[in-house]
Amino acid sequence: MTDFSVRPGDTQVAVARALGGMAKRISIQLGELTVHVGAGDYHAAALLLRDEPGCQFEQMVDLCAVDYSEYGNAVHEGPRYCVVVHLLSVSLNQRVRLKVFALDDDMPIVDSINDVWNAANWFEREAFDLFGVVFEGHDDLRRILTDYGFIGHPFRKDFPTTGHVEMRYDAEQARVVYQPVTIETREITPRIIREDKYGGLH
Repeated sequence: MTDFSVRPGDTQVAVARALGGMAKRISIQLGELTVHVGAGDYHAAALLLRDEPGCQFEQMVDLCAVDYSEYGNAVHEGPRYCVVVHLLSVSLNQRVRLKVFALDDDMPIVDSINDVWNAANWFEREAFDLFGVVFEGHDDLRRILTDYGFIGHPFRKDFPTTGHVEMRYDAEQARVVYQPVTIETREITPRIIREDKYGGLH
């Protein structure tokens, strides 16, 4: 019989026991459990979280990347790119958030967990496409949202909001052509109305 009364604290004990020294930090905020592991332990930790009694996270619900540069308008100390995985145990009715930082900001690489949860396939491709995180061991790591010839990774904080190129249909050539961006960037300052008694206010 499935126990649907598992509390985050119980899950924390089970996760800590399963991961042992692999867990660099375990915390509970707003009733949600988060565990940090090192890049070298990421794949092994994923296997343990899936298979160990008391964990049994059979489903990977979500995987995404985070660019921590200028995170929350504050200075972040440490590696820039993080991969965040949300796991669900249907059998034990519990969840955990698994976080791992890529060690190299210039070439962020972490192991693929596509062989642990095959749902990771397209999520890892998306994180590669948008953030440039390379998932080592993924057997089909290619762009999934941007064009094949796209340059850069658009969700990185230093990627220009206008992009680098734009495309349009050229009627004379009867094909789509790429060209440098023609959008002129400008700063828009909202107009502030300071009239007396505006809107009936005194």
